[in-house]
Amino acid sequence: GEVDDRVVLVSELKDKAERTKRQSSAIFNVVNSIIGSGIIDFSLILLIKGGILSGAHSYQSLVNKTFGFAGYLVLSALQFLYPFIAMISYNIITGDTLSKVFQRLPGVDPGNFFIGRHCIIVLATVVFALPLSLYRDIAKLGKVSLISSILTTLILIIVIVRMVTLDLYIPQTEDTWVFAKSNAVQAAGVISFAFICHHNSFLVYGSLEEPTIAKWTQVIHVSVLVSAFISMLFATCGYLTFTGYTQGDLLENYCRNDDLVTFGRFCYGITVILTYPIECFVTREVISTVCFGGNLTTVFHIAVTVAIVAGATIISLAIDCLGIVLELSGVLCAAPLIFIIPSACYLKLSEERWNHFDKIMSYLMLIVGAIMMGVGFIMVVMHPQDCSHGKEMFYCSSENSSFPNISFSHFQPTKPSVLNMSAFQ
Repeated sequence: GEVDDRVVLVSELKDKAERTKRQSSAIFNVVNSIIGSGIIDFSLILLIKGGILSGAHSYQSLVNKTFGFAGYLVLSALQFLYPFIAMISYNIITGDTLSKVFQRLPGVDPGNFFIGRHCIIVLATVVFALPLSLYRDIAKLGKVSLISSILTTLILIIVIVRMVTLDLYIPQTEDTWVFAKSNAVQAAGVISFAFICHHNSFLVYGSLEEPTIAKWTQVIHVSVLVSAFISMLFATCGYLTFTGYTQGDLLENYCRNDDLVTFGRFCYGITVILTYPIECFVTREVISTVCFGGNLTTVFHIAVTVAIVAGATIISLAIDCLGIVLELSGVLCAAPLIFIIPSACYLKLSEERWNHFDKIMSYLMLIVGAIMMGVGFIMVVMHPQDCSHGKEMFYCSSENSSFPNISFSHFQPTKPSVLNMSAFQ
């Protein structure tokens, strides 16, 4: 009897450990997906509530049961486009970031083909992104996402250090502390692109052991709080350092011969490569559901994955301006996926009174999403973002000898020359 009790106890402990492991894995997957921005987690919880009300187990199924086949097709197109565009943007970032890292290696010719962005994108895809994307179970990426989160913390530390050491060397722009301009909606679109994870919420929810709203709420609260905190630190430290000169890709603001930032670029490139497979999971899931009834044989699983990765790679080799990609994807794909569709589904499915908290918040999210889509698209067209891809900032030039590159101990802060300022502007 004692032996049987011990066997049962050990079995229960193993089951408990496995549940904890899977829940932790889910937390890290969500953090990895929405890192760089803080999102009001109400929308994510609302999405799963809608799934429970309709008996759906995927975003597509939820919309299909709520708005029929037409809504299902619209959602499927958006749900495919958003992560697919994210994969393209990750490739662009990988090429831009790691090419600057390899250029700093001793004895390496900066013009060498093998350290160019195109070659790096292809190699990173073939060696790392594609093999990780071939996994069938998203829970297996939990450890990968944990590594990505740790590297993100290291990058944040570097940004904070450079905020302190560069502050006196970079002049503030005239409109530094203007809170918002007429085209601020463009920023909302980029933020939406950064923090959306609705497209893979059902996948992560399904990876939980005995998934419930309570467990999902706990995962989302922890993930969102961590992501929001990191996002605020990145945004604040980055902007305090460069103010009006801040680029869409913050690491583009730093000089190429800054070795500390070079290490940060390396960490960032690895982080992006490790995040890539999560987006590929979603694009493949959409194709599987729409075209194959949700079941892919091993051969088709490999074929579809390779086709998706190859398509994203080809496009990313032809496009090198990250800001425009993020803005358009944010206002056209992220806004409806985050604000409009989850709210509309819940409003149609829920039988609560109109003044119930969930319904009031759903109405507000619906209005915000519609405004963001319409106004945001107009602003993107009227105020396209300048792309300074691959260019050194004016304060990195050799003429501005006061700017510190490697060491700060023997430099005195001075303003850059008028010539440099005029050329940059």
